[in-house]
Amino acid sequence: GQTVRLWDRDRTVIGVIRDVIVTSPYEPVKQAIYYLANANTFLNIRINPTMGIHAAMEKIERICKAYAPKVPFVFNFADERYAQKFGAEERVGKLAGFFAILAIFISCLGLFAMAAYMAEQRNKEIGVRKVLGASVFGLWRLMSKEFVRLVFISVGIAIPLAYYFMHGWLQNYNYRTGLSWWIFALAALGAVLITLLTVSYQSIKAALMNPVKSLRSD
Repeated sequence: GQTVRLWDRDRTVIGVIRDVIVTSPYEPVKQAIYYLANANTFLNIRINPTMGIHAAMEKIERICKAYAPKVPFVFNFADERYAQKFGAEERVGKLAGFFAILAIFISCLGLFAMAAYMAEQRNKEIGVRKVLGASVFGLWRLMSKEFVRLVFISVGIAIPLAYYFMHGWLQNYNYRTGLSWWIFALAALGAVLITLLTVSYQSIKAALMNPVKSLRSD
């Protein structure tokens, strides 16, 4: 309802919209005015989702050529133009995901080898404990708790560092998400579960072994 003076004309405000990132995603949203002009230099067209892109573009081109045959038909897709603003972030996200999976896989191989080595080193101890009545669950817990303790130590070091660097990276954006505590809790829980799944095979295998074989030499 308010009237503003814009380019030597009085214009009536018909509404206010939310902030829209039009230029750089790294800069704060600037003031903008949307208005209807008599001379349009370009058109925004919403394509029917049920119609194929190729068929829709052919139809739009025929109409444009019919009304403006001398004007070149040049077009861009809004989603592609918008995606260009965050292309670098998407590439970083994909690379980070790939290397995270690779790091987890390598870590699991290392844990598996360490569990196998530990089971071999404590073969006689496991046999003695089993003869004295130790259960499979008790032996599994005995061998797994050492790895879990190391995981908790590494999580205690990694979480503060991850929060520090992620918080600093997010400061590059004026509109950003927050770092909730459950993200780090979920990551810690995932690390513990992956460790247990990796170590459990060797632990249970050693616990189920016949103690006669491991104590035969004694």
